[in-house]
Amino acid sequence: MHLLLEYALAPDYLERRAALREQHLALVRAAHERGELLLAGALPDPYDRALLIWTAPRDVVERFAAADPYVVHGLVTGWSVREWNVVVGGADGSR
Repeated sequence: MHLLLEYALAPDYLERRAALREQHLALVRAAHERGELLLAGALPDPYDRALLIWTAPRDVVERFAAADPYVVHGLVTGWSVREWNVVVGGADGSR
């Protein structure tokens, strides 16, 4: 099972992210190294959303979001976690 963490980004996200970027990326990289997070990134033009694809349980994803400096400091104005029914390209390569 995969989970999709979707962030809604503040209008001034690009201007404000530099101060928090290294802290945010440290959390992202750590989750990726543990095998919990597969992909992550912002959607450009406009930069209004970001998507993070997880294989971890929902509570891990929710704890990540609650601790993310982008969320804590208001660069993320809202977030949601949804199950993603992957039909091609499963993490184990079996689909």
